Amino acid sequence: MMDFNRKINMKYIMKKYMVYLPVFILGTIAFMSSCSKDEYYNDGGKANPVFNGTVLQYLESNPKFDTIAQIVKIAGMEDVFNNEDITFFAPTDEVIRRTIGLVNSLVPETRGGLNQQLFDANKDTIKVLSDVPAALWRKYLMRYMLKGKFLAKDFPQLDYALRPLYPGAYYFGYNGDLSNIGVVYNTANDVKYAGYRQLTISNVPDISDPNQFTSAAVATSDVQPKNGVVHVLAVYLFGSIGEVRVDPGSNNFGLGYEFNREVILSR
Repeated sequence: MMDFNRKINMKYIMKKYMVYLPVFILGTIAFMSSCSKDEYYNDGGKANPVFNGTVLQYLESNPKFDTIAQIVKIAGMEDVFNNEDITFFAPTDEVIRRTIGLVNSLVPETRGGLNQQLFDANKDTIKVLSDVPAALWRKYLMRYMLKGKFLAKDFPQLDYALRPLYPGAYYFGYNGDLSNIGVVYNTANDVKYAGYRQLTISNVPDISDPNQFTSAAVATSDVQPKNGVVHVLAVYLFGSIGEVRVDPGSNNFGLGYEFNREVILSR
């Protein structure tokens, strides 16, 4: 009997509230319609890529590049970053943190860094950025730089699987080091080249063997200070970034491990 009574009561409740359901739906639609007209639903438009300052001022203004801005100054390159037209593939401070690393670290991304290598070699570890010779900071900083202004649209297509057809292009960096730079056209909905475009830079350590390289993917492209273009590099986590074949060495300053070796030899 109790079960039957519950069923009767449930039918009554449902019948009662079904009367108000159309009113509730209409009210909800009206509310959402009015909200859509509110000022905080206005389209903000596209992000403005233009920065009203120099390349160095942009780095100083962004907390992701506090350490990189300091390195520019230690390297004695303030005049270049303030006055010359340059394209800078900017590594973030996270790259410097991973490069220098910690001794006996339990954090995977800082394990086996430069300080651990110095410690294992019974040499003084890096405590402040100026412990690294300015000439080395300058040499490897220039590996990320091109003379002139290059937006993403200025670089050719790159396909790692079809390099004979889409090889990107080779560029000499600010210090004469060779780089391969190109735009990877990602796949979308199983349609090749229909997806988003992703800029990538690769350091080529041996000009006689340009197929050996360390690649880094760009996370944000075409930031435009007054005297140049900044492309912000992504930090490698695991696997590829899109269809860019990212090498773990891209997380190391200089796009590889040469910087570490030279610092160790300088101690």
